[in-house]
Amino acid sequence: MIRFEGVSFRYQGSDNGIFDIDLTVAAGECVVLCGTSGCGKTTVTRMVSALIPSFYHGKKEGRVLVRDSDVEGLRSWEVGSLVGSVFQDPKSQFFSTELTGEVAFACENRGMDRLEIRQRTDGALDMMGLEALRSRAVDTLSSGEQQRVAIASVYALAPTVLVFDEPTANMDATGMAQLRKTVLELKRRGLTLLVAEHRIAWLDGIADRYLYLRAGRICRQFSPSEMRALPDVERRRMGLRSAILVPQPHLLAPHGTRLAIQCRGLVCRRGKTQVWRGLDLSFFTHRITAIMGPNGVGKTTLGLVLSGLLRQREGEVIVSGRRLRPARRRRELWFCVNNTGAQFFTNSVSDELLMSMRERSEKNIGRARDILRRMELYQYRDAHPACLSGGQRQRLAIACALLSDRNILVLDEPTSGLDAANMRIIATELKTAAAGGRCVLVITHDTELVAECCDSAISLE
Repeated sequence: MIRFEGVSFRYQGSDNGIFDIDLTVAAGECVVLCGTSGCGKTTVTRMVSALIPSFYHGKKEGRVLVRDSDVEGLRSWEVGSLVGSVFQDPKSQFFSTELTGEVAFACENRGMDRLEIRQRTDGALDMMGLEALRSRAVDTLSSGEQQRVAIASVYALAPTVLVFDEPTANMDATGMAQLRKTVLELKRRGLTLLVAEHRIAWLDGIADRYLYLRAGRICRQFSPSEMRALPDVERRRMGLRSAILVPQPHLLAPHGTRLAIQCRGLVCRRGKTQVWRGLDLSFFTHRITAIMGPNGVGKTTLGLVLSGLLRQREGEVIVSGRRLRPARRRRELWFCVNNTGAQFFTNSVSDELLMSMRERSEKNIGRARDILRRMELYQYRDAHPACLSGGQRQRLAIACALLSDRNILVLDEPTSGLDAANMRIIATELKTAAAGGRCVLVITHDTELVAECCDSAISLE
């Protein structure tokens, strides 16, 4: 169904890419691409969907075939009929502001009749557990809910091949369970699945093979039993996440620390939707607090309100004993957004770091250099942030937060798209920040990260 014949691709102006890939994915097979951030997983998925070389320039060799057709020679609508692609950032593939309209959009573009569009849309919404949200605007949904919408919109087209790039990056446990159920059903129906994923545990019992990539090459292949039996020491060395689900740890609320930020009676709306009412919370210095809960419950909204990027309808936010208006909170707290593409403003990694600090002194230049090394980004110091992989951009965004002068850091899904090794690097940096007296809030579904570094956790319901 999918065949790579001697495929290599090097991005223009970069040494990154994939090299000498020979791969066959049989009809009805589920193959998982795994490996550290920047190893080439996303590049492989882009080649199947013909995004390379159409939208990403560089030097290509070899052929990628889907159902014996070279995808490079197909028109875009022909590729879309064969391959459905779901990107890590769902916003990048949305065309409509309304949920139902988004799921129906591609079907309408195909010229399907109204009845068929309605049937396909309803089926896709039901498959992804979105029926209760069908009247919502897309921009009012959580990132995990948006990901489910993106999957539903692709599913509605009934392609024979589905390509997923980190589909669970921002999903809660319920969303992952729903996706697992959906993917199992898709496999049962005979679809061919290619999944680039770090959080591989949900694929246990679905995947037929795991391909481990390193530096753009397929280095090892694992059967499901071999992946489950991989020793923890070897798994850590390879930068792989756990192959079994890690339960949410039970953490105690902190005692004996200084109150950093307090919420009293917060009420917030997004559009016509009330997110939460009468919210009372406290967060402390020297602590890393996980903010958890299902998709759509208001975790990101809470982060935006605390950081002054969204105004609450009622209530107050007290920072270090002072009642601060949103404009002042924006100067006191650092909010690291989930969509890192919206956070960078300069033409190089080094300049981006220096911009997060108040002055370009020799001391700060040295701090920037040190954190680039710790984040394994030093070799990209002169590169444009847009040239980095998703995981590399995530680490850069966190590095900017850590180098800022803010004592309260709010990080929205900081390990989205990160492999195990880089997740632990982030965990170590956050523990160092908390030990230095900072208050660190982590909005996350990543139970491995919570177990690795968080001191306490709250769950929004």
